[in-house]
Amino acid sequence: MKPFIAMFKARTMEYVRDRGSFYWSLLFPLVLVFGFAFAFNGSSSLFKVGVLGAGDPSLAFLKTEQVQFLTYTAETKADSVLDKLRHHSLDAVIDTATKTYWVNKESKNSSVVRLLLTRQEGGESYTEQQVTGQPIRYVDQLVPGVIGMNMMFGCLFGIGFVIVRYRKNGVLKRLKATPVSALEFVLAQGVSRFVIVILTSIFVYEGTNLFLHFMMKGSYLDLLLVMVLGTLSMIALGLVFASRFKNEELANGVINLVTSPMLLLSGIFFSLEGSPVALQWVSQALPITHFLQAARAIMLEGAGLAQLGPDLAFLTLFTAACFGLAAWLFQWE
Repeated sequence: MKPFIAMFKARTMEYVRDRGSFYWSLLFPLVLVFGFAFAFNGSSSLFKVGVLGAGDPSLAFLKTEQVQFLTYTAETKADSVLDKLRHHSLDAVIDTATKTYWVNKESKNSSVVRLLLTRQEGGESYTEQQVTGQPIRYVDQLVPGVIGMNMMFGCLFGIGFVIVRYRKNGVLKRLKATPVSALEFVLAQGVSRFVIVILTSIFVYEGTNLFLHFMMKGSYLDLLLVMVLGTLSMIALGLVFASRFKNEELANGVINLVTSPMLLLSGIFFSLEGSPVALQWVSQALPITHFLQAARAIMLEGAGLAQLGPDLAFLTLFTAACFGLAAWLFQWE
């Protein structure tokens, strides 16, 4: 344990003594959360309406240009679509087969959509149903994304980039001559980054929650377990990048190449509801997407771990695969 403890302490103190990186990892997420909470405090001007069924040619409302219509196939359960309406992801739901529409009585957008529907040709033949749901602010959706983004950058650059720098500067070559094994070195790097990222994420959440009071319907312990699994997946991916790259420029380029789609397509800042199907498929191949889906399900829907099986299974398999690949590829020099 002595080599491991020595390497763990050295890496942790290196990070803490780098004041710029230390304060950036703490302050940037706070500024981002408060900034987005202020900038997007108002409701969106774009209406989104879910359509169940094949459409209705007699309903002129379906041609309204100010409304984005999202068509759901017969395999999609109506309850899951209505949940989107309860959570204010949709402003109304229309079932053209039964000529029924649902609105959320707590949603201001639903009231406008109702007027657009009932005042147009064919709308008078539809029956109204109502659902209720506690309003979900944009910042409630955002905070898991900010934590995930901080986790992603902290692990990929804090593990992948740093070890590549060690290799380029000859640090790994010198460590190879010491009693420290590759397993002890990599494990110390990973545990150090794990502790830093988890503590930083907790600080960001609690520090902003004191003022913004996020919606939390599920268990804090479940959220912490999901955060742990998400962090491990990012550390494992960072170790893959660190295993062979010989210079920082290449590592920086490849890490940015990987983080860019995760930043844009995982739903960190906005929902992918209504985006092209191909982008949604790509997003499901990203580990950060499954972390966000699980974290938001816990916070906004009160989901338990049993309901998060697919997301947790993906993160577990992804983590194991990346750790195995990193162990196979790793070289000191």
